[in-house]
Amino acid sequence: MQFSSLEFIFRFLPLFFLCYFVMPERGRNVVLLLGSLVFYAVGEPVYILLMLASILINYGAARGMSRVGARGQGKGQRFWLIFAIVLDLSALFLFKYFDFFAENVNLLVHRDALPLLQLTLPLGISFYTFQMISYVADFYMGNIESPGTLLEFATYVSMFPQLIAGPIVQFKEVSQQLRKRPLRLRAFEQGLELFCLGLGSKVLLANKISIFWNQVQGIGFASISTPVAWMGAVAFSFQIYFDFWGYSLMAMGLGYMMGFQIPRNFSVPYMAHSATDFWRRWHITLGRFFREYVYIPLGGNRKGRLRTIFNLLVVWSLTGLWHGASWNFVLWGVGFFVLLVLEKNFYGKFLDSHPAIGRLYVWLLVPVSWMVFEITDFPQLIIYLKQLIGIHSAQVLVSSAQLLRYVKEYGWLFAVCGLCSTWFPVRIYRKLQNSRWLVLICFVIFWLSVYEIKQGANNPFLYFRF
Repeated sequence: MQFSSLEFIFRFLPLFFLCYFVMPERGRNVVLLLGSLVFYAVGEPVYILLMLASILINYGAARGMSRVGARGQGKGQRFWLIFAIVLDLSALFLFKYFDFFAENVNLLVHRDALPLLQLTLPLGISFYTFQMISYVADFYMGNIESPGTLLEFATYVSMFPQLIAGPIVQFKEVSQQLRKRPLRLRAFEQGLELFCLGLGSKVLLANKISIFWNQVQGIGFASISTPVAWMGAVAFSFQIYFDFWGYSLMAMGLGYMMGFQIPRNFSVPYMAHSATDFWRRWHITLGRFFREYVYIPLGGNRKGRLRTIFNLLVVWSLTGLWHGASWNFVLWGVGFFVLLVLEKNFYGKFLDSHPAIGRLYVWLLVPVSWMVFEITDFPQLIIYLKQLIGIHSAQVLVSSAQLLRYVKEYGWLFAVCGLCSTWFPVRIYRKLQNSRWLVLICFVIFWLSVYEIKQGANNPFLYFRF
């Protein structure tokens, strides 16, 4: 079930909130857990058992650590930590990476040594697996005072606002709220505003700009001109940003309405002045996970330059692979690793002191990186990258007149997306907070979005596949 669906907005959400608000405070976790399981079961009725089994295993591991002495010490604690993490990663590997692994093994040995399982990827498994790993790791390190009750942990993992596509919430961020969270009218209003703005970002911007990217793919990469190739790369850059940012805003809004403070996942990333700065602003909770649970445990930057570079390579290879079981994702992650190392050792200070040049640098590199991210077929990826720099291997079918038509048809949409990817909407929101104008704007955005959904407009969600 998607947030940007009529089924969710007009059926699931009103019924859920009716049950949630009439329930006494001590019973709201039960309502949230059951509602989240129903939400998940609509899309994955079978794999809900996998998620419940993972919840029991990780909670059992935390309870096991609490029974064998002081945390972070002794073999008993390490056993339970390793036990939980191995099972978590094994499930993720089986469903997401086994066929990728088997295909590459079969290519190496030139025969079908390993069968392909062709399992459907469970929705949200990459996100809730990382949340459970952070839970047992934080408990092992003493960052969590108590494992909480099974109900609290199950509610934390399955909470539907962030279950399918994050943000990756840490248990220590919401543990107090799971025990006690007063409901306030102003928080509900603010959450509703964020939900409407996120819905508009998803439906009115991401879905609309995706039409142009779909047209570019329909023409065929070998037949597009260089200007159209750049327009396509920028269009996809806008699509993936407003798609994921919109979902994150809706998740934050739903959290506010229920009394939770769900962490921010984006901070105007396309206004970054370097690749390093971009990744401080994009998918913030994923970057935090790899920093706290991979990079720092590997030694971070405390063991010399070469070890730091190695640690960064591990982190960015895993970051790429986390997004999908394909070599283009690994290439995408390693590409950012190279950029970050170059910035750290050579020209990062120059970009920091010349933000205008830095932003131009980001806007040249990031759309190219998104093409590496999006195009999984390597021959097609090479063709597209050649088109970006003007190397055409076939006849260009897009004439100047056709290009002009694209500019007239989509120019306004590119301009709106460009404006909305700056600080402008954030500043307008802050200026209009607690005013009737913001209520009116959200009202209009909501019903325009509902109209677009009702019309059956293209309505995918990109991060569902990760």
